[in-house]
Amino acid sequence: MKILVASDKFKGSLTAAEACSCIAAGLREGLNGSGLEIRELPVADGGDGMARTLTSASGGSWIESSVTGPSGDKVLAGYGLIDGGKTAVIEMAEASGLALLGTRARDPLRASTYGTGELILQALSAGASEILLGIGGSATNDGGTGMALALGYRFLDAGGKELRELPMGLETLARIIPPDDFPYPKVTVACDVTNPLLGPEGCTAIYGPQKGVTPDTFPKHEERLSRLVSLSGEAGESAAIVPGAGAAGGLGFGAILFLKARLVNGFDLVADRLGLEEAISWADLVITGEGRLDHQSLEGKAPFGVVRLARKKGKQTAAFCGSLADRSLESEFGPISEIRDPDLKLEENMARGPELIRAAARRFASTLDSR
Repeated sequence: MKILVASDKFKGSLTAAEACSCIAAGLREGLNGSGLEIRELPVADGGDGMARTLTSASGGSWIESSVTGPSGDKVLAGYGLIDGGKTAVIEMAEASGLALLGTRARDPLRASTYGTGELILQALSAGASEILLGIGGSATNDGGTGMALALGYRFLDAGGKELRELPMGLETLARIIPPDDFPYPKVTVACDVTNPLLGPEGCTAIYGPQKGVTPDTFPKHEERLSRLVSLSGEAGESAAIVPGAGAAGGLGFGAILFLKARLVNGFDLVADRLGLEEAISWADLVITGEGRLDHQSLEGKAPFGVVRLARKKGKQTAAFCGSLADRSLESEFGPISEIRDPDLKLEENMARGPELIRAAARRFASTLDSR
């Protein structure tokens, strides 16, 4: 039997590569390696983990440096260089992510994507001519203006004064001046949501509350972004309604407007880069997984993307997860192995992730032996 193990990360417990390795090891132990060929292919969607997954799979290099975090302090962020250094893989969450705030207060009126712009500049200075940009997990709601400021765009108020603390003062914006010599690399944005920039389905209404947007500050956020659109003319109006423009606090919109980027489905981008379809064609059984499987997993998440491709090719599928919301998901994923120990607390389950997933894979292997 040929088995492809194509798992996503188990967030906070196992990287995608570690999850694949543990599942493969458990399968081999359960069947003593007899009659078994296993291929490991860690996967991701456009969320966190994309950059490291693609960098590792491509044999690229991971570069780390200090950049400006979402609240203005310095953070250590990284990006990958692949294709011989010609392509940079960047996740905005590395520099502008919500997780970087820790226990600190969330202030979306000030939180900026400036550090994401710094990562892009560093990648260009390193020789990259193409950017793959994953957006998601942001602490920001600035429409990508912080990123643009780092790239050399100038934002002026009605008196000609430069606005340097964006998004602060964005409501007074009167003019946007592009940089004279920015090289405009080819930019492809991995985006797993379809929200527009503004309105009831826009970034502020749907994702703002988790970043600290409150009912009393909602109008100010919407006013800022609306002003940004209107001052950008037809290009801004067109960008604002592109599906995914509202991703990452409007960074999808900002990437289109300021970087001339193209937005694509995150999983599709990763799958194409990894050669996932070809790997699935090789296999008899495709195993995927992630930290939690629930009905949101059916909305652009990597494991469901793996299963869809596998089913399209008539392959058997199975999945592993840390926790399972609903056993009915087996109608989509095939047999699901929930690895958590119900007698342990969440933190202990996560700490013992490698051991638990390996044991679950050994148990699953016994079902293969009986087929």
